Amino acid sequence: MYPVEMLDSMKKVETTRKERIGFEPKRMTEEEKKNLLMQYHPDFNDKGFTELKVGPNKGDKVPIELAELLQANSRIKDVDIDLTKIGYDVDVLIIGGGGAGASAAIEAQENGANVMIVTKLRMGDANTMMAEGGIQAADKENDSPMIHYLDALGGGHFANKPELLYKLVTEGPDAIKWLEDLGVMFDKAPDGTMITTHGGGTSRKRLHAARDYTGAEIMRVLRDEVINRNIPIIDFTAAIELILDDGGKAAGAVLMNMETGEFLVARAKTVIIATGGAGRLHYQGFPTSNHYGATADGLIFGYRAGAKLIYPDTLQYHPTGAAFPEQIYGALVTEKVRSLGAMLVNVDGEAFVHPLETRDVVSAAIIRECKARGKGIKTSEGHCVWLDTPMIEILNGEGTIEKRIPAMLRMFMKYDIDIRKVPILVYPTLHYQNGGLEINSDCLTGVDNLYVAGEASGGVHGRNRLMGNSLLDVIVFGRIAGRNAAEKSKNVKIGKLTLEHVKKFAKEMEQAGISSDMVSPKLLPSYARKS
Repeated sequence: MYPVEMLDSMKKVETTRKERIGFEPKRMTEEEKKNLLMQYHPDFNDKGFTELKVGPNKGDKVPIELAELLQANSRIKDVDIDLTKIGYDVDVLIIGGGGAGASAAIEAQENGANVMIVTKLRMGDANTMMAEGGIQAADKENDSPMIHYLDALGGGHFANKPELLYKLVTEGPDAIKWLEDLGVMFDKAPDGTMITTHGGGTSRKRLHAARDYTGAEIMRVLRDEVINRNIPIIDFTAAIELILDDGGKAAGAVLMNMETGEFLVARAKTVIIATGGAGRLHYQGFPTSNHYGATADGLIFGYRAGAKLIYPDTLQYHPTGAAFPEQIYGALVTEKVRSLGAMLVNVDGEAFVHPLETRDVVSAAIIRECKARGKGIKTSEGHCVWLDTPMIEILNGEGTIEKRIPAMLRMFMKYDIDIRKVPILVYPTLHYQNGGLEINSDCLTGVDNLYVAGEASGGVHGRNRLMGNSLLDVIVFGRIAGRNAAEKSKNVKIGKLTLEHVKKFAKEMEQAGISSDMVSPKLLPSYARKS
C-alpha cells in the first residue's frame, strides 16, 4: 500500500480526522488569494514564459514550450503540395474528434451541410473522454444563468469575454437537455430529478454528473450519434496546416496520414478547429491529466494562418493529480472527491485550504505547503499532500464512494489502495488550456470562414476555469460553431487555394532572426529517454 516512511504521516491524518469533521478552513479574502497566486501559481513564474517575436501576438507572453512550437518550421517546409489534387471536398471540415468536434458535426449536418471530421487519433481520443467530475448548467429552481454567470466571472478573475460567457450560461440548460435526449445517462434521484453537486467556486449545486466518468459517458453518446448519422470520420490523419484561398479566407487543410506520412488536401467552404488542449507539452515540467494527443496543434496552424491568441499565458493546473503511485503520476483525481467531503491535509494532518476554493487557489496553496512551508509528503517524484478520502463515507454514509466515484475507487484499487479506508497523495497536474484562439460569439476567428470550438478557443473562461464549465463549453460552442459554419458555407465561393501564408510566416521568422530545428505542429509527445 504505502511505504513505511509515509505511514507516520498517515497516522497523523487519521488522528486528526475526528477533530476535522465539521471543520472547514476559512475562505480566503480576495487580497489573500491574489497574494497566494502571485507567489506560488505557475502562471506567475516568469522563468516559464517568453515573448513571441512574430505573428499576430508579437510581444505577448506565452509558455516557452508553446513559443518554441509557434515559432518552429512548418511540416510542409520545402514540400511541394499540389493544391489542385483535392483528396476531400466538403462544406464543413472539422479538425478534432472530441466533444466539441462531435457536437459541431452533428449540428452542421442537422443544418444541411456536407461535413467531415478529421482526427489524428481515433474518434473520441480527447480530453472530453478524460473529464470526470461533471458538467455545469443552471437548471434548478434555486439557480439561474445569471448566478452561473457571476460565479464563472469571479472564477475567471473578471477577464471572461462577456459575450462568450453569456452564451455559455444561457445555453447551458438546453445543452443538458440535448445531451439527455441523445441518451446521456446523468445521475438521477428515484423520482427522476437530476442529482447536482457543488464544484469549486460555485454558489449553487449545478454540477450534473454520470458517476465520475461524465466525459466518457458524454463522448460515448456523441460518438455513437456521429457514427449513426454516417458522418465521415478520417482517423489517424492529422491536420498540419490550414489552406487559405486567394482572398485570405479559410478553405481547407493539408492533412498527413499518421501511419504513412502521406500528404492529402482537404478543401472546405468553412473550417472548424476543435483540436483541444496542450497538456502533453508538460509546461514547466508538470505532469498532466491530458490525453496523449493534447499538443496544441490547432493553436499552431491557426496562428500561422493569422488567427490571434487570447490569454495564452494562462493554464489550469488541477490541484489534485495523483502523486502516488508513480504509475499514475499526474492522473486526474476529480474535484468531485472534494465536493463529497474529502479534505486536503499536510504531512502533520493539518487542513490548510478550503477544499472548494477555485482550482488556481487550491493549486497554489498545495505548492506553497510543499515548497515554502516544508509540509509536503516526499515521494520519488517530489512532494505532495494528502487528500483524506475516508471522510467521504464518514460524512455521507458507507457505500458513497463506490456509488458516486467508482472510477476513482477502481483506479487506486489496482495498486491496493482502498480510498474508502486510507487517504491518497495528490499534487497539481497540468489540466486545461484557459487561453486559446480568440473567437466571437459565433465562434468565428479573425480569419474569415475559420471557426474554433472547445479548449482550442480562449476567452470564455477568463484566466481561470471553474469545474464543469469545460464539458459545457465543448457542447455549447461546438453546437454554435457547427450551426454557424454550416449556415455560412451555403454562401461561400472558394477562391484559388494557397499556402502563401505559411511561406510568409517563415519569412517573418527569418527576418526576426529566429532559427529553429523544430517542426510543428508537434502532433504527439515524445517520452524517449535522453542519453
